[in-house]
Amino acid sequence: MPLLFGFFHTIQNKKGSVKMAQKTTTATAVEEKKKEGFWSTKITGVSLPLYLIMVLVLIIAMALGKLPTNMIGPIAVLVIFGNLFHFIGTKIPIVKSYLGGGSVFAIFASAAIATFGILPEYVVKSTENFVSNMGFLDFYIAALITGSILGMNRNLLMKASVRFIPVALISMVVSFFAVGLVGMLIGNGFANSVLYISLPAMAGGVGAGAVPLSTIYANVLGTDASSIISRLIPATAMTNVLAIIGAALVARAGQSMPKFNGNGKLMEKGDLGDGKPRNVKPSIPQLGVGLMVSLTFFILGQICNYFVPKVHAYAFMIIIVVICKIANLLPEYYEDAAIMFNNLIVKNLTAAVLAGIGIALLNLNVLASALTWQFVVLCLTSVIAISVVSGFVGRLFGLYPIESTITAGLCNNSMGGTGNVAVLSAANRMELIAFAQMGNRLGGAIVLIISGFLMQLLS
Repeated sequence: MPLLFGFFHTIQNKKGSVKMAQKTTTATAVEEKKKEGFWSTKITGVSLPLYLIMVLVLIIAMALGKLPTNMIGPIAVLVIFGNLFHFIGTKIPIVKSYLGGGSVFAIFASAAIATFGILPEYVVKSTENFVSNMGFLDFYIAALITGSILGMNRNLLMKASVRFIPVALISMVVSFFAVGLVGMLIGNGFANSVLYISLPAMAGGVGAGAVPLSTIYANVLGTDASSIISRLIPATAMTNVLAIIGAALVARAGQSMPKFNGNGKLMEKGDLGDGKPRNVKPSIPQLGVGLMVSLTFFILGQICNYFVPKVHAYAFMIIIVVICKIANLLPEYYEDAAIMFNNLIVKNLTAAVLAGIGIALLNLNVLASALTWQFVVLCLTSVIAISVVSGFVGRLFGLYPIESTITAGLCNNSMGGTGNVAVLSAANRMELIAFAQMGNRLGGAIVLIISGFLMQLLS
């Protein structure tokens, strides 16, 4: 009996030792994973420890007053802080899911360090000069407009004009007047409501929407763009948040309405063609070609603006690029080059542009004064109106109402490319990204084209 007891006692001890060993191994693995996580985490391709060293070097240079005030200093500030804030924004749960993620966080965090004096005044001024006066935003927008339009599927662009584009445009027009009328009813005024809430909500985001829109408004009013954009970005950000939430709710409602739900398919009969973006392999020589193509289209827009000054150069540029795409005037080599250059700029400079908007163009004091109950009501009106109309009109044009609401409606109240991704992700319909981009870009282009006329008419 004592021998049997000793045998079981030995087995129990061995089990205990095994459990302790397993716990120790698990703890070690977790610890190693944490260490690996810190060292392997990358911000725009740079390991986190090295990135923090870059931030430290930048801070020391600014503190000593040795940061160059030519283009080197502002580029360093925008790229390093922009990517850092964008990375942080993608990690904050509520921000990344409902508040626009890294894009919105990069704008507001950059605005905060400028507004509250964290950045030295000479750094803020040199950055403002680089962003506003040296054409940094023009450079980015030229690449974005050229590459995004030339990157669309030509057949998709032509076929969609028959069904999808009319739905998107009708929805935008109804939403425009709905916001204006509600604005009149609540004492905000028709002109103020459509110019500073409806149009920026439908302009296609910040970089390709609110920024050029602010420039157009500033040219008409004879004022500075920085005083305008602080009134446009709140509407862009708020409607983006509401569109993301709305997409999740619409997709959930669609589960109980199979007749109106295409489960990611836009049309009831047939399809609008291949919506997949063209796969372009990187080529260093072609990047230079893409740069020249983008700049040439931008300069053509400037030339047209010289003869018709009331139409903004961006609007002419968009029209020229669309004509070239539909008429197939550019060989594929040059289209690929422009797409490639656009991908390079968007991938590497978007966070920098967002930081530039925050530092140079966004006044947080003006922003705070814009957040009134009338503002919230009008943003809700914009999102609800464009959603309801796009669903009903989409049904008349042979589209599934759920998909039509999400792509032709909610995506046209989002913050451009990142907003489209967030909206479609919330609705679990990422396969519709080509249509979302098309509606967003073309709708935004039309907003830019008519905005100058409307500002002159209504201001």
